Amino acid sequence: QVQLVESGGGLVQAGGSLRLSCAASGRTFSSVAMGWFRQAPGKEREFVAAISWSGGNRNYADSVKGRFTISRDNAKSTVYLQMNSLKPEDTAVYYCAADSNRMPTTQAKYWGQGTQVTVSS
Repeated sequence: QVQLVESGGGLVQAGGSLRLSCAASGRTFSSVAMGWFRQAPGKEREFVAAISWSGGNRNYADSVKGRFTISRDNAKSTVYLQMNSLKPEDTAVYYCAADSNRMPTTQAKYWGQGTQVTVSS
């Protein structure tokens, strides 16, 4: 019932910034928790950040705390990931995820197609 489409990825230099967007379609967007995950070549998908349906609760992986900010605009059915002070280690395909009644995990019900983020040194 929910479709997710990511955008905003690209190539940036270390120390730069990038903002990812995840546009959702479907009537249940405002009732689901949203999150971002990433997957580097040859590695497993890992958690990056998540936000509750109300926006009141936010969780971040230790590796991105203080640098990344997750937010959502339910009126626009969009979730954002503002990434600052980017490092080469942040290079990965970033995926938007959504789930009902709980924060999303790697077993989330809904997933976007992914957007590539490459950070050069």
